[in-house]
Amino acid sequence: MKKHNFSAGPSILPQEVLQKASEAILNFNDENLSLIEISHRSPAFVAVMEKASNLVLELLNLENKGYSALFLQGGASLEFLMTPYNLMKEGGKAAYLDTGAWSSKAIKEAKLFGDVEIVASSKDKNYNYIPKGFEIPVDADYFHCTSNNTIYGTQMKSFPKSDSLLVCDMSSDIFSRSLDFSQFDLIYAGAQKNMGPAGATLVVVKDDVLGKTGRKIPSMLDYQIHISKDSMFNTPPVFAVYVSMLTLQWLKNLGGVAGIEKINNAKAALLYDEIDSNPLFKGVAEKEDRSNMNATFVLTDETLKDKFDALCKAAGLSGINGHRSVGGYRASMYNALPLESVQALVNVMKELNK
Repeated sequence: MKKHNFSAGPSILPQEVLQKASEAILNFNDENLSLIEISHRSPAFVAVMEKASNLVLELLNLENKGYSALFLQGGASLEFLMTPYNLMKEGGKAAYLDTGAWSSKAIKEAKLFGDVEIVASSKDKNYNYIPKGFEIPVDADYFHCTSNNTIYGTQMKSFPKSDSLLVCDMSSDIFSRSLDFSQFDLIYAGAQKNMGPAGATLVVVKDDVLGKTGRKIPSMLDYQIHISKDSMFNTPPVFAVYVSMLTLQWLKNLGGVAGIEKINNAKAALLYDEIDSNPLFKGVAEKEDRSNMNATFVLTDETLKDKFDALCKAAGLSGINGHRSVGGYRASMYNALPLESVQALVNVMKELNK
């Protein structure tokens, strides 16, 4: 029996996607060649890349709105420096919201390029909330935020408006909820949470914000070059792109982002209701900022840890240990995690309380 996979990433993928991907490894498109041994410039793979990029824009409702969707490499970690390279002017300034480990790393990279102002931070309470009421300086070239924080279990429910470009790291909640994605000038996300396997990084950028920094950008780090080459300036991660395409098509078939949002809301409500009603558990993040993707919680009686862990193992629950920065437990409920898996976890929590 397949385990209930609550891994924070690389994370669960739809079973039908795994099946189709495994078949393509052996025989892609009935060509008697493997997906991972054909040329990335062959018509068969070019069609995959085009479909994947088109699905991104369709699912985000950004078709014909002047955006490009790119499949790159290096993870969100490389985007931490590609963002300032492409958007911060020479001698310029950027504003950052510090909500966790990943935003802190993004800030560190941006400081190599110019002035960085941290407009607010939740570090004072170990990042268990999202700061609010902050102001974005009028002279900032862009404002950067992280929409969802996997380690601490917080999620931004709204985004600020300003005259600066709006940049968002959506690595752990892309395609999980309905938003006006046209409010963002640049979105980036590692594939390995809601979209595919590790190895591909999605970048969605408004074309007309590029080429205005006055910087000389190395070719491999220049969004405009990647756009001109249709994400194939160098050999792309063909398998990761293909699986991402399959996952995006799976999502479209479910009713798109709006369809999966209903399922995600149901999963989160089921688990948080148990956390709040069961005296043996306590949520870590502030309630108003709780993530629908990553629920963090702790035992109120640590002497029950061994018993709870044993119950989880017996029930086939995998990947629920909390990050070392927070401790306790973390249930990652990405798009492909079925409601039944969340119910299995809730059942174990109830069993512990008997």
